[in-house]
Amino acid sequence: QVQLVESGGGLVQAGGSLRLSCAASGSILSINAMGWYRQAPGKQRELVATITSGGSADYADSVKGRFTISRDNVKNTIFLQMNSLKPEDTAVYYCNAQVRRGYSSGYNNYWGQGTQVTVSS
Repeated sequence: QVQLVESGGGLVQAGGSLRLSCAASGSILSINAMGWYRQAPGKQRELVATITSGGSADYADSVKGRFTISRDNVKNTIFLQMNSLKPEDTAVYYCNAQVRRGYSSGYNNYWGQGTQVTVSS
């Protein structure tokens, strides 16, 4: 099995900062891309940021310049530094990883359980 465990969510005032972490563990041979997605009430889940194993990052336009994704390949962990938070950033944030469990298998998507981020105005 593969587990993704997120941490770091919480309540913060507009303009504040939070840092999310996501650690992957279990039966893992290699991890390709990892990323953060979010889902606000009544809305579809959307991409926030992704990062490849080589460190190339991509961001949603709504978070560019405010959020930074980073990765520790040794610990199979990614981080999301969120600065200048806005009320519209309020959502459940989910970690995603493309994991290969063995030499005979391809990459499959795995999700964490989500962590709540609430930004008050």
